[in-house]
Amino acid sequence: MNPSETGLSVIVPAYNEAECLQELVGALRQTLLPLAESLEILLVDDASTDETPRVIEALCAAYPEVRGLRHKRNCGQSAAVATGLRCAKGRLLVTLDADMQNPPSEIPRLLAHLTPETDAVCGVRSERNDPALKKAASTVANAFRNRITGVPVQDAGCGMRLIRRSAVAELPVFNGLHRFITTFLKLQGLQVLEIPIAHRPRYAGRSKYGIHDRLWRGIADCLAIRWYARRVVPARRESVAE
Repeated sequence: MNPSETGLSVIVPAYNEAECLQELVGALRQTLLPLAESLEILLVDDASTDETPRVIEALCAAYPEVRGLRHKRNCGQSAAVATGLRCAKGRLLVTLDADMQNPPSEIPRLLAHLTPETDAVCGVRSERNDPALKKAASTVANAFRNRITGVPVQDAGCGMRLIRRSAVAELPVFNGLHRFITTFLKLQGLQVLEIPIAHRPRYAGRSKYGIHDRLWRGIADCLAIRWYARRVVPARRESVAE
């Protein structure tokens, strides 16, 4: 898929990521400006308490393709992703965490796998550079999520995804959405491809989300989505013969 034909929006949720954003935007511009005639980078500040707002202001002033959005209060990563998806102008949308663990240089690989029949290409973190406990917890969570929802997803925690705007309309917004985007797309009958992508150590700062912070909420979310899966009306349905 050639992003110059449709416009490309990169959505980056950010909460206290001042140390990462300059490097991230530089890498995104270097990777994507040669590919996309129409590029925007949306930095969604989820009411950060560090220098993130000032860094975003400076990046917006320096680069015309950078747009800054800010929540008045901290609403969580899912809300920041949803804000970016709603405000993005491109027909191809990339979600990406600010910590650069999924390097921007992998985005062209996602674009290369997007065919006319594909609605989304989602990353699967290969050779993860995370602590052993975090990797083990992620493995257990993925297995539990897949069993309860009945939808096989290789890596629900990977933040790098390429989605057509037409598919975004089928995503409900709730706190926890970012961990179930691939699940919802598949439940809607959309064509989703999962491919391995590189995973690096966090560029700077520290993770804002702990294992215990997500455990009980994740279980409740899985049960709710199991209910949804039994009642969903797919977006892509067989045509009715007349």
